[in-house]
Amino acid sequence: MTTDPGPAGAPPVLEVRGVRKTFGGVVALDGVSMALRPGFVHCLAGENGCGKSTLIKIISGVESADAGEILIDGEPVSRMTPMTALRAGIQVIYQDFSLFPNLTVAENIVLPAAIAARSRLYRAKRLRPSAERIVQELGLALDLDAEVGRLSVADRQLTAICRALVLDARVIFMDEPTTALTHSEVQRLFDLVRRLQGRGVALVFVSHKLEEVLTVSQEVTVLRSGRLVAHGAVEEFDVRSLTEAMTGREVDDSRVVVAVDPAAEPLLEVDSLTLTGAFTDVTFDLRPGEVLGLTGLLGSGRGEIAEALFGVLKAESGSVRLAGRRVAPGSIQASIAAGLGYVPEDRLTQGLFLDKPISDNIIASSLGEHARGRLFLSAQRTAETISRLFQRLRIKAPSVAAPVRSLSGGNAQRVVLAKWLATNPRVLILNGPTVGVDVGSKEEILQILREAATAGMGVIMISDDVPELVSICHRVLIVRRGEIVADFEGDSIDTHRIQEVMAA
Repeated sequence: MTTDPGPAGAPPVLEVRGVRKTFGGVVALDGVSMALRPGFVHCLAGENGCGKSTLIKIISGVESADAGEILIDGEPVSRMTPMTALRAGIQVIYQDFSLFPNLTVAENIVLPAAIAARSRLYRAKRLRPSAERIVQELGLALDLDAEVGRLSVADRQLTAICRALVLDARVIFMDEPTTALTHSEVQRLFDLVRRLQGRGVALVFVSHKLEEVLTVSQEVTVLRSGRLVAHGAVEEFDVRSLTEAMTGREVDDSRVVVAVDPAAEPLLEVDSLTLTGAFTDVTFDLRPGEVLGLTGLLGSGRGEIAEALFGVLKAESGSVRLAGRRVAPGSIQASIAAGLGYVPEDRLTQGLFLDKPISDNIIASSLGEHARGRLFLSAQRTAETISRLFQRLRIKAPSVAAPVRSLSGGNAQRVVLAKWLATNPRVLILNGPTVGVDVGSKEEILQILREAATAGMGVIMISDDVPELVSICHRVLIVRRGEIVADFEGDSIDTHRIQEVMAA
């Protein structure tokens, strides 16, 4: 897709110069500068923990800088606050969109504007035309009367964008905007980006999907360890050079799989698994040491298959056998006891206790293995497991006492992995294991899974990141409308071939 940026040489609508920020002696930003021009899309790239979030918080007034300055339309801002940012037209659309799920699309679009205007009374009918106008201007097919909680992720995102524009947004930061979107929804978003550029809006994409941001952006800024390490026109970068700038090293994304004994008895046998409305007649085997990929468009049934394997959902018919023994359907406890582990898609709400320390999270699913009698845990065994997995997974934190909430996305994902590796599973199921994880952490997580498979564990990966599946999987199954429609194995595993089947 090509985009038409604003006038060349247009003065920045927003500029930060030499911004510095420390937290408890740790430098989060060290002299970072960036300029955003109207009608341009700017890619802000960097690994988790590089300072991107801190920079956005400073620009939006949530945090204050220790040094440096912020300029709006060339004029320095003495003190940036959330209200100052709002009045200047600076909006941040976070991954959760910060919408009211029980209100309608129209109400979500206009209510924040009424609050910002300090209106004492909210009159839905009076404000509704503002919502209608922005939706019509952008050419969107949004049902203004639909309850937001019932919308697709893509439509919630469009609602958040409309809300920003009703608030007269001139600069919009979009945090991981395509993480949960299908290919067609991504194209729909990019079409909208072009319209926003035509309105003179400056956009900033923060995303780990490098091919996408290089497609939609005109300028790139890369942070690493709180410092600006690269900046330039998008034509100066490709995925490899951008990856190297982010990580400080060359990342190997080539296909690396360890040979699996073709004569080995199946470790996991799934036979005719069916759940009406979700999936039908799902059948496959998994051998020891094998990494099996399960992919398909959002809504294909791939996630429901994973949840049924682990007992979150109860299949109506069919069977799951682990090492020859049937696993009771619809029972998480039975699945864990049989030797299954599951890393859920939403690690923040399903996989972790955010306010608890790393240590508690690591042993949360393996208390039985660390018990001393009926009422107590073995302090020695618990400490050994926590220390071993903390080091093995290279979790970056001051100590195991640090709360999970304080971790970056990549390190939070490592804690989820550690939690399930502590149970010594025979089969580990992972739903989107690297979603929202930077490229360096992704490489390390995939290597951890390769090592687990080499030790004899069976691994099932559910992902829509096809290059990721190609790099690690022995086999890739494609799900469409709840059925397995293709099975790629060995040399037939190819990114373009898999994407063609997915899109068919």
